[in-house]
Amino acid sequence: MFFLTILLFSYLQMSHQIQKTTANGKEMLSNPRLMSVQRTLNVVMNENVSLSCHADSGSPPVTYTLFKHNQKVSTLNRPDLTPALFNLTINSASDVGEYKCKAENKVSGGWKYSNSLNFTLVEPISKPVLSSPTSQAKKGQNVTLSCLSENGSLPITYIFFKGKQNISPPVKMHKREAAVIFLYISSSSDFGTYKCRAENSFRNNTKYSNSFNFTLAEEKSHSQPLIISLGLILLLFIIGFALAIPFFIIPSYKAKKFKSTRSSTGLTSPVNAEDAESYVIYTEIEPVKSEEYVNFPVIRREDEKEKAACATVYSTVFIGD
Repeated sequence: MFFLTILLFSYLQMSHQIQKTTANGKEMLSNPRLMSVQRTLNVVMNENVSLSCHADSGSPPVTYTLFKHNQKVSTLNRPDLTPALFNLTINSASDVGEYKCKAENKVSGGWKYSNSLNFTLVEPISKPVLSSPTSQAKKGQNVTLSCLSENGSLPITYIFFKGKQNISPPVKMHKREAAVIFLYISSSSDFGTYKCRAENSFRNNTKYSNSFNFTLAEEKSHSQPLIISLGLILLLFIIGFALAIPFFIIPSYKAKKFKSTRSSTGLTSPVNAEDAESYVIYTEIEPVKSEEYVNFPVIRREDEKEKAACATVYSTVFIGD
């Protein structure tokens, strides 16, 4: 049994050597391996990249051909088994498709294809914006914080900080939506400075947001509505008083002043001094026995132009024995 096992192992090893060697003694090519020299398949626009195509075994010289979407891109000849390096520039989105390479030598015209590679076009993220529906809070209140980067390849991972300490696990967003966390304001220390950080698959591309601070909301006083009501009442009173001045107070004052003028000047006549000769009123006075005074009628007339009282009175008095 042991002898049969040894024979089978020897047969398999000889078959493998036969497959690798042709009739003229040259070695067949192995399947080449295509890989990125930058060790990453994430690229950005206008970036220069290099692809390495290498067959580990086979008789040189070896010809390597690079294909993109089954279209020939470039061909390189190697006199030995050193890798072929293809330098590319990512100028558009079409440059990130599927790549393959083919290795061939003169041994019976044989060739082998490599594995496939696909580049992923990534965009650097922009500075994220940290915001909240409210900037004021009080103790015992629940608040939210939102972090969003408007530009950048998805997915984007967000982390929230208070000061220099992270306050949330990484939040990975696969859509262009803000990452949101909920906070509970339990003490005055929760009113510190908050920030968030955003990053994606782009190399060395981590951005921090603006700072955000919650402020303590002032407690509303119970007397505030009463103060507002009193202020409105006072304002209405002032407006009413101002409106009453031209309609009630000024006319009343003029009436009192006019009455006082009449009392101090005695009998008056409303005749204007300038037009006195045109408005002279003559009155005949009948003599009265043993009296020092006489009674006579006086006719008052209001000036049609100025509507003002005139204090000048013209009379002729005849006193007999």
